[in-house]
Amino acid sequence: MSIHFTVSGLTRNLIHSLGLDHERALTPEQMLLLECYLAGQIPESAWHDYVFEMPELEKHANARRGRNSA
Repeated sequence: MSIHFTVSGLTRNLIHSLGLDHERALTPEQMLLLECYLAGQIPESAWHDYVFEMPELEKHANARRGRNSA
């Protein structure tokens, strides 16, 4: 019996299992918004407006908070 795998597949699985793949889907502008929000530079009311327009931002913010608190 033999096991075959690719390094790219293992790397992709490792990145996913560590929760590091969530940032790939954001545009540079969305990443800037996320960084500013996490740094406390965007008020909650404005953040909720951004999240209403771009719901994926909330998922990424929650993932970042979870990773930073671990």
